[in-house]
Amino acid sequence: MALKKKGRYSYGDSRADIRAELERYSKKNGYPVQRLDELRCPCGHERHHLLIDEEAGAAVQCCARCEHEVPLADSEEFLEEAKLEQAECPCGNGAFEMALGAAFYTDTTDVRWVYIGCRCPECGLTACFGDWKTP
Repeated sequence: MALKKKGRYSYGDSRADIRAELERYSKKNGYPVQRLDELRCPCGHERHHLLIDEEAGAAVQCCARCEHEVPLADSEEFLEEAKLEQAECPCGNGAFEMALGAAFYTDTTDVRWVYIGCRCPECGLTACFGDWKTP
């Protein structure tokens, strides 16, 4: 359970490494993660395709097994305008272990910044695949 840097990417051994990567990334971004939810499908499967439009602030997780789709964070409000594209690992894999991180406004539980962390189970690449400020 330790991230290893290889070139410009970090690689992890398990989905637990997503937390470490989002903590590192969000601290550098200036809005540290305060809550992290590991994403699983209601069918129990832990691998998802990520459909995302970072500019619109919208993302959807799609179960790699049953294809059940769930908008992430407040994405549902922005899906109509979004141009979702499927995220892909540099190794070519498109199904990830995922976690959703959030940073809050001071002294509230109102989300200020959203982070989507992914780990490729094929090669171990672990990264923040999307982040945005909430309105």
